Amino acid sequence: MSTILVTGATGYLGKQLALRLAGSGHRVHAMYRSEAKAVGLEHQNITLCKGTLTDPVSIDRAMDGCDRVCHLAAFAAVWTRNPEEIYEQNVRGTVNILESALKFGVKRIVHTSTAGVFGPSGEEPNKEDNPPAETHFTDYDRSKAMAEQQIRAYVRDGMDVVVVNPTRIYGPGKMGDSNGVTRMIRDYIKGRWHIIPGNGRSIGNYVYIDDVVEGHIQAMEKGRTGECYLLGGDNLSFNEFFSIVREVSGRRYFLVKIPLFMGILIAWTMLIMAKLTGRMPLITPGLLRKYSRHWAVSSEKARSELGYDPVDFRKGLSRTLEWLNTMNN
Repeated sequence: MSTILVTGATGYLGKQLALRLAGSGHRVHAMYRSEAKAVGLEHQNITLCKGTLTDPVSIDRAMDGCDRVCHLAAFAAVWTRNPEEIYEQNVRGTVNILESALKFGVKRIVHTSTAGVFGPSGEEPNKEDNPPAETHFTDYDRSKAMAEQQIRAYVRDGMDVVVVNPTRIYGPGKMGDSNGVTRMIRDYIKGRWHIIPGNGRSIGNYVYIDDVVEGHIQAMEKGRTGECYLLGGDNLSFNEFFSIVREVSGRRYFLVKIPLFMGILIAWTMLIMAKLTGRMPLITPGLLRKYSRHWAVSSEKARSELGYDPVDFRKGLSRTLEWLNTMNN
């Protein structure tokens, strides 16, 4: 068994990965920033290590004794007053992790990126060998692409790093910036969500949380050095997505298609209010433009090389609805 540093261990994905690794017998150094958010990580195989991506000293303390790293920590909020903070954490923070891993002789790193680095899909779903996107809609996607560039340089120098690129994750777990799809499902079944972006034909890829956790473990065990793996599920348009949610949940609330120009106007209004009040907007113009494009992906490489086998959306949605019903009771 290994001793594994998990950064972002209090996040939606990080917490479930840390607990899964600990439950499998691995020793986990769970890196966290806030004691309040670390609640739920209590396990005999988990050691809590307070630190931040911008503090190399705290990273070294957490890294000491580890032979593997799962780097999930990132700035994932839809907006911040200071965009440089996104790059400081997602790019410079990744370099800090790599430098510390190099210092302590870590054997392998699995870096969590995003499918967004590949840009919108064309006539065919995105694959890992697609050329890099020339532009990005959000600072988050751009910063993640920049972090991957840094990783490739370290791999060329001999470091063992594997990159995983999840799509839109949903399922049980912490309701935060990384779990927007589940929040949308929850709000729909409560009768609070009535919007379909644009004409509803834009395609996204939706993947169940347990499959992404399993994909990380498979990448740690079987991934090829320097390679990236798209961890996705089903490609669905917004119309198909909500049709399945209606069918599986049995709830048939009205939905209104919001034209792109109107949605962008609303998003700009929210952005202006955010700058005035500091309150996080529900969506930004960049995100809305992003979601108006197609983001279909193929996970065939992960299937063939890692043994990745995600559940279909109906099955994952059923499990999610069962969990949501439990949370409501």
